[in-house]
Amino acid sequence: MNKITLIAFTLTVSFMLPALGQTSKTVRMKVIETSDVHGHFFPYDFMEKKPLKGTLSRANSYIKKERATYGENLLLIDNGDILQGQPCVYWSNYVMPTNENLAASVINYMQYDAETVGNHDIEPGHKVYDKWIREVRCPLLGANIVKAGSDGIAHPKNIYNGLQPYSVHYVDGVKICIIGMLTPAIPNWLTENVWKGLEFEEMTACARKWVKYVKEVERPDLIFGLFHSGKDGGIVTDDYEENATAAVAREVPGFDIIFFGHDHQVHNEWITDKEGRQVLIIDPSCYVKNIAEAEIELTYEKGHLVKKDIKGKIVSVLDEEIDEEMIRHFQPQIDGAKAYVGRKIGTFGASIYTRDSFFGNSAFADLIHNLQLQITGADISIAAPLSFNAVIKEGEVTVADMFKLYRFENLLLVLRMTGEEIRKHLEMSYDMWTNQMKSPDDHILLLNEQTKEDQQRTGFKYYTFNFDSACGIDYEVDVTKPDGEKVRILQMSDGTPFDEKKWYKVAMNSYRANGGGELLTHGAGIPKDSLSSRVLYCSELDQRHYLMEEIERQKTVNPKANTNWKFVPEAWAQPAIERDRKLLFGK
Repeated sequence: MNKITLIAFTLTVSFMLPALGQTSKTVRMKVIETSDVHGHFFPYDFMEKKPLKGTLSRANSYIKKERATYGENLLLIDNGDILQGQPCVYWSNYVMPTNENLAASVINYMQYDAETVGNHDIEPGHKVYDKWIREVRCPLLGANIVKAGSDGIAHPKNIYNGLQPYSVHYVDGVKICIIGMLTPAIPNWLTENVWKGLEFEEMTACARKWVKYVKEVERPDLIFGLFHSGKDGGIVTDDYEENATAAVAREVPGFDIIFFGHDHQVHNEWITDKEGRQVLIIDPSCYVKNIAEAEIELTYEKGHLVKKDIKGKIVSVLDEEIDEEMIRHFQPQIDGAKAYVGRKIGTFGASIYTRDSFFGNSAFADLIHNLQLQITGADISIAAPLSFNAVIKEGEVTVADMFKLYRFENLLLVLRMTGEEIRKHLEMSYDMWTNQMKSPDDHILLLNEQTKEDQQRTGFKYYTFNFDSACGIDYEVDVTKPDGEKVRILQMSDGTPFDEKKWYKVAMNSYRANGGGELLTHGAGIPKDSLSSRVLYCSELDQRHYLMEEIERQKTVNPKANTNWKFVPEAWAQPAIERDRKLLFGK
């Protein structure tokens, strides 16, 4: 073939290739989602001071293998709740606040393509999350996180500073838009100073606006949701649903896949939208035990997308190899966090167990109650177990143990409540907590076999972090009575009468004081918009800080269970407690 012929052949092929590509083309890609990481970056439990399975350090080994297969045709996305959980993020947020936030560093190192904001990313407060937003290098999404006073029009200018309503990605010529949202229930959980300047739009209406917008403006081949909101249930008000993923999938046509989280449950299923199209909704649960992935194959004919083949899969990364290169990169931060949590703050004269809190007075719950009363001078303390089966051993107590004693960065508040409101609050708590026993052989606890793998219910019907007990009053819980009639308050614990018409000072965490769990609103009957007027005291720093400070002041603490409440009738309750204890925790 002479030179002139070769040039002519080359030109012919170069002009033919685009036409051939438009005639028929298949694109294969993969999307991997993590969600509700809660600081589980490294294979080390900073609370228990022992190795940890799963975590992003193992997930990254799996992700690297998939990147070797898919190359640029892989998208990695995270669904929020990354700024609270393991002590290493607390250390980064508050102890080393001038350094780049550890959560941002990890996201950047792993080269995520997009991330949605979660409610636990708002809870650390403006100083933490505003800085984190600036430091994360991938798009941070929050289509329904708008600047206070915005006009409600779907326009990026209305979204909170540094966030985007959606991100645009190109994979082998395929255009993808990812719309990110979080649960709008934040004002139900967090005091306004934490989210001042923000508003949270209802998800279905917000999704409808932005799907319309991206279709008209971006004209993508695929639309994904990245929602920090569970499938369904949770708080439901006249204005919004806490967990709205299923509702959006049904009511807002246009999504091909919705990657979601928040409810700490595994989901991988299809929902039919109101136009009859199938939408994959998928959720890997929490703590990076799993990742959620979608395998996608798109077929084009003559430049037009004619077929979408989507498969969802939940993949365990519990036993993946640790990414040692990642560990070496972050070793200084790991060492710094270990040194922080290893500091001794006091001594316990006895071991305490959260499991005891489900069955009556417990040294674990009552230590929190007693410290809340000492710190605030309140008349009554209200608190719930925040872990299912945590233990703090007798002997030296370190900062790490304080994260077992109190998991979240709630503030400590004191509210004015009437005696009647206190009783009704407890009635709702024990209605969610206890079964109505009809015979001596019944369960005493309200259990549900289907929730054993649910990280927030662990075999109970309802969330255990709403199982409030009280200190400062003596009372009985009659488990043979129907809902609303179980709690009988006998007296104040100092022997003075308890009066349902009297006002009392009640200590509790900010989640509860702001209406979290609806125990104050639906239970006690206090209107949501009047809760702030009931506040007598609000701590400046998180509750764990003050608990730790008080233990350091006392040096040696001998935690014991109080004797201010019990389940009755005891002839039924005690055998039932032993049966249910074995059922939940074994021998």
